[in-house]
Amino acid sequence: KMCSKRRITGEAENLVADFFPKKLLELDSFLKEPILNVADLKEIHSEINIKVPDPIILNNSHDGVDVVSSWILIYGPKVFGMPGGMIKSNGQLVDLIERVKPEIRTLIEKCNTVKMWVQLLIPRIEDGNNFGVSIQEETVAELRTVEGEAASYLDQISRYYITRAKLVSKITKYPHVEDYQRTVTEIDEKEYISLKIIVSELRNQYVTLHDMILKNIEKIKRPRSSNNEALY
Repeated sequence: KMCSKRRITGEAENLVADFFPKKLLELDSFLKEPILNVADLKEIHSEINIKVPDPIILNNSHDGVDVVSSWILIYGPKVFGMPGGMIKSNGQLVDLIERVKPEIRTLIEKCNTVKMWVQLLIPRIEDGNNFGVSIQEETVAELRTVEGEAASYLDQISRYYITRAKLVSKITKYPHVEDYQRTVTEIDEKEYISLKIIVSELRNQYVTLHDMILKNIEKIKRPRSSNNEALY
């Protein structure tokens, strides 16, 4: 147990002192890359090439004269397969998502390690002299919040894929409805902006955690030290 505690302590202290500042610089560089600074969002659009079938014109016979009806039969056929094979995802966004997802998972994992370290440092409950303990508890709460926010980014990516899939399914069924095509473009643009915000937030969370823990490192490590100057 002590060996495991020492290992967690060593890893967590290294994360806060070295890994967090290194990671925030990496993410800062990522934010400056051309892929995250597309000026015209048309550049990240992805064409969905589905042939619009010819409209079906109904001929009505009226008093022996054929009359071309002004009604066009609109229907949703069952789609069993596409002539061109699979309808592709937005390749540029998939590539970007595949770069962002590991960064999200890394933050969750590292937060979990640091959170475990701080929790192991919390002393047994006693009356009085709990100022340092309250700092430890606030640190754990902040780490838990960051973990939750990072997990929500993964949920948001999953929701993008399922929303887009439903829309593309609608396009295959109703290829003559332009609004479905436009909506796919809109959600692709929205996802691109969201991914840039996520990378920015990941960087900011490393900055915040590094700053918060270093400022309070003495109280986090020794919550009930004999030096009580911070209380006054």
